[in-house]
Amino acid sequence: MTANVAVEANPETPATPVTSTEPEAPAASGVPVWNDPAQDVATRVSALIAAMTVEEKIAQLFGVWVGASDEGGEVAPHQHEMEDAVDLDALLPAGLGQLTRPFGTAPVDPAVGALSLMRTQQRIAAANRFGIPALAHEECLAGFAAWGATAYPVPLSWGATFDPDLVRRMAAAIGRDMRSVGVHQGLAPVLDVVRDARWGRVEETIGEDPYLVGTVATAYVQGLESAGIVATLKHFAGYSASRAGRNLAPVGMGPRERADVLLPPFEMAVRESGVRSVMHAYTDTDGVPSAADHELLTGLLRDTWGFEGTVVADYFGIAFLHTLHGVAGDWAEAAAAALEAGVDVELPTVKTFGEPLREAIAAGRVPEALIDRALRRVLAQKAQLGLLDADWNPLPPALADAPVHDPESVRGTVDLDSEANRALAREVAEQAVVLLRNDGTLPLRRPRRIALVGPNAEEPTAVLGCYSFPRHVGERHPDTPDGIGLPTLREALEREFPDAEVVVARGAEVDGTDTSGFAEAVDLARDADVVIAALGDRAGLFGRGTSGEGCDAGSLALPGVQQPLLDALLDTGVPVVAVLLAGRPYALGRAAEEAAALVQSFFPGEEGTTALAGVLSGRANPSGRLPVGVPRTPDAQPSTYLAARLGQASDVSSIDPTAAFPFGHGLSYTSFAWSGLAVDRGEAGTDGEFALSFSVRNTGDRDGVETVQLYLHDPVASVVQPVQRLVGYARVPLAAGEERRLSVTVPADVASFTGRDGRRVVEPGALELRLAASSADPRLTATVTLTGEPRYVDHTRRLHARFAPVEGTGA
Repeated sequence: MTANVAVEANPETPATPVTSTEPEAPAASGVPVWNDPAQDVATRVSALIAAMTVEEKIAQLFGVWVGASDEGGEVAPHQHEMEDAVDLDALLPAGLGQLTRPFGTAPVDPAVGALSLMRTQQRIAAANRFGIPALAHEECLAGFAAWGATAYPVPLSWGATFDPDLVRRMAAAIGRDMRSVGVHQGLAPVLDVVRDARWGRVEETIGEDPYLVGTVATAYVQGLESAGIVATLKHFAGYSASRAGRNLAPVGMGPRERADVLLPPFEMAVRESGVRSVMHAYTDTDGVPSAADHELLTGLLRDTWGFEGTVVADYFGIAFLHTLHGVAGDWAEAAAAALEAGVDVELPTVKTFGEPLREAIAAGRVPEALIDRALRRVLAQKAQLGLLDADWNPLPPALADAPVHDPESVRGTVDLDSEANRALAREVAEQAVVLLRNDGTLPLRRPRRIALVGPNAEEPTAVLGCYSFPRHVGERHPDTPDGIGLPTLREALEREFPDAEVVVARGAEVDGTDTSGFAEAVDLARDADVVIAALGDRAGLFGRGTSGEGCDAGSLALPGVQQPLLDALLDTGVPVVAVLLAGRPYALGRAAEEAAALVQSFFPGEEGTTALAGVLSGRANPSGRLPVGVPRTPDAQPSTYLAARLGQASDVSSIDPTAAFPFGHGLSYTSFAWSGLAVDRGEAGTDGEFALSFSVRNTGDRDGVETVQLYLHDPVASVVQPVQRLVGYARVPLAAGEERRLSVTVPADVASFTGRDGRRVVEPGALELRLAASSADPRLTATVTLTGEPRYVDHTRRLHARFAPVEGTGA
């Protein structure tokens, strides 16, 4: 159909678009142009927009959250204040942009959920005159957040693997499960760089280094998108840098820190991953909320970086422009500010993009061109997903061979937790385990009696983050089983050590103050060969846990009375192996130097206890590396290894922020020697590259993986720089006794930073390239020199140092 738009010319009244429609000539295929997949997307979208009324246009720009509660127990900030009753029968004739969390709102059998979603889509398409279904989105921060779906390790564990290829495979598996039941978009990954580990959402991040975050997140997006799922980068930008680590607090940082620390992961993902959606952050930076930041969402993201996908709101984030930020006087102003900035879709449900926006357009307060701009992006994405095709089929792949006449006929026919999924989850969990300290006690050698002590000893959900389905939604349905197997650490140890007696005492609660259980725990410990202290967090939301969204910490001391419990166990003199199942790093007090071993695991998912038991027994050789430093003291926050000299320990402050275990640290059951550094090209122009080569040898008696980390130190620069920063890394698997020689090519571009004038510059001068086992353990250092004039670079600069085996060296 063709649209004729007339605008009233009376200067006394606001211009009001009046849209009428005429039949649109069909394409050669006999169907309307927008339904014809033979036409290019732009042509299809333009034809459809021309045929739509204002109401139909707006309807494509919001989601609806069916079944969400407005009575507390929320899973989104201020949900109980924002949820309004939605009359679907009244909405659907105009169409609907998105369906919010059809699987992640309440427990539902996956097959029944797929059938329900299919029928809902049929209803939506039948109700609007263009037959357009909704785009269905879900959470997938640690696996598909649906009942019965595999719970993978949280993103902080992805970072601990230092293995983008593995993360890519995991994401592809998650994406295939989501697509199989009719989901189109996943709200992941999180690219926020940790700036303060007290922030509750640290578990959802990949780490404290922007290069690690960028490479791992880009791999996750590539995996998700390879399965046909629209990945969503979040939270753009600054959310993790909130003051004092408080959730949704203001961000006070300069443009240079933002440009050099927080934005690079997003830039890398936009350039390299094929991502199709970005979610704005809740926070404001220097007084400008991200949801109303045109310079960020349009100027940088689209005009500079060339992003062509959709920008979606974080849940209720547009409404917060009115209620929390106070930059909009009413809902219509909030909608207009977000649209003008570049937000395309209101989530999770209609609030500002409904009647307030319609009235504002009619009154001339909001130009219809803003609606059309957002709509063009939304419809282009629906066309890419096949949702505009004439032969669109609502039947999800998982039900292709199932009878779909009633729910009971399909119940139990869809498996979202296959053995292949679990094997992959186990692989990620094993690679993410970080051995912090070991005096030789590990691996355990045929212990006779193991005392397993601590609040996470027998807690099935101790391995899950706050966005796993059982913790995020399931806890509000206590009579519904978890839907997946969650072996406790006790069960995993009993399987791993069948000849040992495993005795258990809880000792204390995760965040309680009761110490009456200490005596029993100490008594068990004294009679054991080894003590395994199972400590850490309980994931939750908005204060219902010790880690998770809205569960911020005042300090990085272990929650509750876990530190005194650990100290009491150390006092027994029996070897103590502390196992941390946590969402953030914690200071461990005297255990950092006195424990027989320390094992860090960041919410490792449903296969996590099996992975941990394998590391404790030696069946698996630990290869994880810390994506965030473990603090020496609980109150020296915020701190990060990306500190300038003034941010490090000094003799003019009584606070020492030096980590007990630094970023990149991790031990193995074998040993490695590094040697033979050759600077093959140590001088280069500011547009050139350096070349190094070196050897790594496994000097132990078992196979293992060394993670080579490349740090750049710029001793003199025009603005203050971190003492060092990660610019490359490589996992190097080596058999016992094996040696490999590696080359590394380092482009001058990785030395760039944001200069005084706000431009990214590569400056001439001397640099150090440190090949290291951690940020505090350099093994080989090359001094190199950049020559020539300062060179300004942009978003097309080279981002990666490249590692490669040197041929003929056994690699």
